[in-house]
Amino acid sequence: MSGHSKWKTIQHKKGAADAKRGKIFSKLSKEISVAAREGGSDPEKNAGLRTVMQKAKAANMPADNIDRAVKKGAGEMGGTRYDEIVYEGFASGGVGLVVSCLTDNKNRSGAEIRHLFTKYGSGFAAQGAVSRNFVRKGQIFVEAEGVDEDTLMGIVLDAGAEDMRQDDDVFEIVTEPSAFAQVMDALEKDGVKVGSGEISLIPTVTVPITDKATAASILKFVGDLEDHDDVQSVFNNMDADDSLLEELEDA
Repeated sequence: MSGHSKWKTIQHKKGAADAKRGKIFSKLSKEISVAAREGGSDPEKNAGLRTVMQKAKAANMPADNIDRAVKKGAGEMGGTRYDEIVYEGFASGGVGLVVSCLTDNKNRSGAEIRHLFTKYGSGFAAQGAVSRNFVRKGQIFVEAEGVDEDTLMGIVLDAGAEDMRQDDDVFEIVTEPSAFAQVMDALEKDGVKVGSGEISLIPTVTVPITDKATAASILKFVGDLEDHDDVQSVFNNMDADDSLLEELEDA
């Protein structure tokens, strides 16, 4: 599954670039508001909120933005109500896609996301048809420069992480969802700067892609979905060679 690891590294780098432009903050605000609405505004008593706040901190979201999003979700400030909706479908080559959205208008979002699927010659699949091939895990990325691998591994494993591996200049740390926040806390306590982190869907069944044009189409499809304002995350099970993904990344 090395190709999928490379894919996630590319996504991490894209996320870092989006964060620099502030593009990701509006999506994180939605996520924080929904978590606060559903479980309360105290992150110590609301594990879901605590997890999203950790994700926002990893993206360098300003504390004022986080606090405002929490207050909106808790009803302390006026704000739009967002609902979660998940779409499933397939990209070229039979690669599965799970698209997680937060929207204030399900009909609008459904029509616009369906249009993107149609644009790439696809359509929605039944709920569970794609997601059954994924498992929920925490994923944390740490830039490798200046970080001792053995020290980092000791920190995260002691905090409850399942695994850690290095892909080029990035360490990827994998956790159970329930251990995500405590691993993030341990990294913060030890002064380790986190590049990004979230509760993700990791494929248990992957689809090998060796054709450059097909891989490029999938990358473009996922990119267009991620650029939609209502889309929070897009998960896929493409397994392409690292060399192919690196070539497309540099194109």
